[in-house]
Amino acid sequence: DAGSSVEEMEFNWDEYLEDTGATAAPHGSFKHVDTSLQNGFAPGMKLEVAVKSDQNTYWVATIITTCGQLLLLRYDGYGEDRKADFWCDILTADLHPIGWCQQNKKILKVPEGIKDKIPDQEEFLQRVLKGACSAPANLLEGLHRGKNPLDLIAPGSRLELQNIRDSLEAWIVNVVENVGGRLKLRYEGLEDLDKFDQWLFYLDPFLHQVGWAAQHGYSLQPPSAIRSLRSEADWQEILKKVKEEEEESSVPTDLFKDKPVIGVHSFSEGMKLEAVDPMAPFVISPATVLKVYNDKYFLIEMDDLRPERAAGQRYVCHVNSAGIFPVQWSLKNGLHLSPPPGYPGQDFDWADYLKQCGAEAAPQSCFPLLTSDHGFKENMKLEAVNPVDPEEVCIATVTKLKDSYLWLQLEGSKKPVPECIVSVESMNIFPVGWCETNGYQLRPPRKAIVNKQKKIAVVQPEKQILSSRTVHDGLKNQELNSSDSVVINGKYCCPKIYFNHRCFSGPYLNKGRIAELPQSVGPGNCVLVLKEVLTLLINAAYKPSRVLRELQLDEEAAWHGHGETLKAKYKGKSYRATVEVVRTADRVADFCRKTCIKLECCPNLFGPQMVLDKCSENCSVLTKTKYTHYYGKRKNKRIGRPPGGHSNMEVAMKKPNKRRKRRKHFFVHKKKRSSASVDNTPAGSPQGSGAEDEDDQDESELSHSLAQDRDKRKRKLRTFSFSDDENKPPSPKDIKMEVAEKLQLDSNPLEWSVADVVRFLKSTDCAPLARIFLDQEIDGQALLLLTLPTVQECMDLKLGPAIKLCHHIERVKLAFYQQFAN
Repeated sequence: DAGSSVEEMEFNWDEYLEDTGATAAPHGSFKHVDTSLQNGFAPGMKLEVAVKSDQNTYWVATIITTCGQLLLLRYDGYGEDRKADFWCDILTADLHPIGWCQQNKKILKVPEGIKDKIPDQEEFLQRVLKGACSAPANLLEGLHRGKNPLDLIAPGSRLELQNIRDSLEAWIVNVVENVGGRLKLRYEGLEDLDKFDQWLFYLDPFLHQVGWAAQHGYSLQPPSAIRSLRSEADWQEILKKVKEEEEESSVPTDLFKDKPVIGVHSFSEGMKLEAVDPMAPFVISPATVLKVYNDKYFLIEMDDLRPERAAGQRYVCHVNSAGIFPVQWSLKNGLHLSPPPGYPGQDFDWADYLKQCGAEAAPQSCFPLLTSDHGFKENMKLEAVNPVDPEEVCIATVTKLKDSYLWLQLEGSKKPVPECIVSVESMNIFPVGWCETNGYQLRPPRKAIVNKQKKIAVVQPEKQILSSRTVHDGLKNQELNSSDSVVINGKYCCPKIYFNHRCFSGPYLNKGRIAELPQSVGPGNCVLVLKEVLTLLINAAYKPSRVLRELQLDEEAAWHGHGETLKAKYKGKSYRATVEVVRTADRVADFCRKTCIKLECCPNLFGPQMVLDKCSENCSVLTKTKYTHYYGKRKNKRIGRPPGGHSNMEVAMKKPNKRRKRRKHFFVHKKKRSSASVDNTPAGSPQGSGAEDEDDQDESELSHSLAQDRDKRKRKLRTFSFSDDENKPPSPKDIKMEVAEKLQLDSNPLEWSVADVVRFLKSTDCAPLARIFLDQEIDGQALLLLTLPTVQECMDLKLGPAIKLCHHIERVKLAFYQQFAN
């Protein structure tokens, strides 16, 4: 009806998660989705590429990373040097598998940039190509070129499906629809009859390429459910026709290389176990191994003690089948075991039941080890197939977890469904946003979430370049109407975005919080993945609102992407701004790099490339000031002031700059900070790069206000601002150093302000650390209390810099005792 369609159109995962206070299950927990997004090329593969400077010659290159139909390549010989890395579009670039030049009499020639490094070309090629893996030839040439392998399973393709209900026979199925690897299959010979259609993920262990049955000694027979619909002669005729058209409708065999391998089982006929019926996965009940076909497959029947019953529910299993458990598993995990129909009474006892049946329990060794290391937690949200109506994909909430099994409550299904029991490795569960990415209708919750008017401290402007809903709908329509399905799985598919927490985190992001982020986000829809990445970064900031301000879209700037509204919360206030996010895979790497530079952190802090040991930017040796200067930030930029020209995010309550409260000058007065409140702040990553109340105060103003606070001593301080040149520290007037390292102080360090401490440090070889003292508000009293363990722990310094710093602190302490202690 019209009402429900309006509801469906307006469903938004972000708003739903915010309104329900829930979190999305991590993308990395859905391994089958991860596999489906791979484009057949992997980092480390080698190929032969035309040399840009001389198009008639070629050279060997290695794939560094992949992004949809794009490859990031590096010519062999550059080693770890990434300066000459280049992106190639598989569809347009001159790319070939290893050996192509030799077969086609083309010239392999070392590019000019590395000629000096490779004196002997033949010897070099023999060395780098020994044991190397070539990029797949079928994905570089011919009809399949540039296509995501998944797109090769097009409607009309044929596969073989084992009959999992009562035998191992297989029959041909036609692909009716391919939704991100989830296939709607129809048995060959049924034409338009959709009553027996099935939905399976392409990696399902019972689905195979045509020819599998013959290779493994299984017969091709239509399942008993459809056999009566045609005569035996008709079925044979259909089989003959399929064999004639095999070439046209076949699917490449390497597409199934990532399918789970079926291991050897040790079950025997008559063994009892606990099981979940895959057709109705709502309860755990006793079951029996009815038949053992071979060392890989066996048939299970759900127990039914009713005298009038027909054959119980049966299905074929293998050693890694989901939903089979040893006897007493339910009891050990505090779960209800549903007695078989016809069992007298409700108190089921396995010992009595086994004696009554004269059967033995399947030993624990028959079952695979269950894991709880999967990333799912209670109340997480995901998308899941409705087992009663597989056409429906619903919103699901994790209500319970036991080992590697989830209990899911489905929302929005046409008919109410009880809680489903699902394995964490099930191919019928998907991450949040999967349906939207693949242009499939997600069943929304029955009750529309009403967007309540919230009081926020930042007003979202009326003028909007593009509403996110418009872009999402446009993207969905583009995908649905596109005749080339590569759009769905290639162009808009973002690769994994890695958080390289060892890289320099800059002034805005908390290194400790960055380290707690997941290793990666994605792969998936570009807008969804990048929005998730930016949200995680905002939440990992010292002041989330400040990072949001840095990221927001400048209305005057050239705009090429997609406007997404991001939110931040800080000190009880909410902030909202429109941020530009790229939509296509080819722009992801550049977007990540530019965002890093905007946040004054290492360009490799996050992006499609994982930093393993050493960052290519060598960011660990750079101080904050050198780093921002190196990446083109304005010199003498006021620290804490937002970049000009931002009209997108308005601050509703701007407080005037307050003078700091006057400090009381007692020796030990400050409250000891709890260890929980101490951030692991690295050198150059200060706690406070611009508080919201004091955002517009630059450092000279800060020094000036500190100077005013010391009116007791009535000693005029010189105001100063930090320049980007740390190598010329101001020589303080108050401090005289003697050649023999003995320090002569003109004022009592007990009375030093923060500005005095900073000025002293700037006169030493620890000048780059002065910024931390300013941000941590360390005055003279605090300086005299610092020790080596405190410096190492609270400032997150390596031993060398910490010892140097403590040496200077000890000099101040010694001078204090000699000059002022009496």
